[in-house]
Amino acid sequence: MRSSVTTATAPPRKPARRGLTIRAEEGAGAGAGPEAANDYDRFFWTYTEEPHRTRRQAIIKTHPEVTKLCGPEPLTKYVVASVVALQILCAYLLRDAPILSWPFFLTAYVVGATANQNLFLAIHEISHNLAFRSPLANRVFAVFANLPIGIPYSASFRPYHLTHHKSLGVNGLDTDLPTAFEALFLDSVAGKAFFCTFQILFYALRPMFIYQLPLTRIHLFNVVVQLAFDYALVQFMGGKALAYMIMSSFLAGSLHPCAGHFIAEHYVFEKPHKDALNPANKIPIPETYSYYGPLNFLTYNVGLHNEHHDFPAIPWTRLPTLNRIAHEFYDDLPRHRSWINVMWQFIWDKDVSLWCRVKREEGGRRVGGGSGWNEEELGANEKKGPIPGVL
Repeated sequence: MRSSVTTATAPPRKPARRGLTIRAEEGAGAGAGPEAANDYDRFFWTYTEEPHRTRRQAIIKTHPEVTKLCGPEPLTKYVVASVVALQILCAYLLRDAPILSWPFFLTAYVVGATANQNLFLAIHEISHNLAFRSPLANRVFAVFANLPIGIPYSASFRPYHLTHHKSLGVNGLDTDLPTAFEALFLDSVAGKAFFCTFQILFYALRPMFIYQLPLTRIHLFNVVVQLAFDYALVQFMGGKALAYMIMSSFLAGSLHPCAGHFIAEHYVFEKPHKDALNPANKIPIPETYSYYGPLNFLTYNVGLHNEHHDFPAIPWTRLPTLNRIAHEFYDDLPRHRSWINVMWQFIWDKDVSLWCRVKREEGGRRVGGGSGWNEEELGANEKKGPIPGVL
């Protein structure tokens, strides 16, 4: 099967085989975590630090001008307002359409799912304080961007996501990592197809099973505003309008082209070199992949994911500039050519599965847990920290 991954200097290599097979070939304990000899743990365990901090320091040393790219993007608020208005308009136009009808479903899939995926990633941008300079303004605006999604989640997403950045691949902290139960139970074509179809539910529910966040005022504000909006939507437009919003959110995280980014970002699609699987060598395994195709236009350039993890304080509009300035750091990194092909390969290729994630036992820290209103985990560190763009 043709791989979705390529590099700028070499032809696509064979996709990664599952960790158990590799470890059996390379010897007991190679690249293994605490339970690597156990059939129930086939992840790629590494003993190196996450790669983005090292590359960020090297880029700043070589191209100090990239630090000037950090800071809010004023365009974000206008894009978000337009997409929210578009979804309210579509909900109004479909208020009398049967839910089980092609007009309803196609609008929800083509327009609604694309719009709500855009809003998912708008909240992602806002969680990095990249819409306004004020942390409070960003918290409130994220709640506004949340409205067409139908379910309150922006307040919870932020601390989980910032912890993902600060603790990439760290077992028990990075909630983007699938659990061993998920990987084992869904280790089949049918299981992976189920995961891709319902991945929005996995991403919504998994964090709560890893660790719980304290209930803060911003969480309560998010819930109250969302419920008030949903109630008003039903009162003035009917239940089908709310159903359109919910269906759009589900389809946005299901078998939709834009949803491919969930899998493309951190799943290992290339077979790690045997030397990288030996912990004594401390060779990092590529664990973040970028995509430079046209769907970035609809998704706040989230495909430039290596660039984003290197400099989370650089907004979506300036990530291409970062890539252009520091291209020698990105040209040779593995990348995906197509998000659609990512999902296709993930489902059908027996050598790619939920086990294909890099995990580490140590490093990072949990971010968040304060009042939630004026926390500046990103903003303060970007201004006061020794390295701009750092969490």
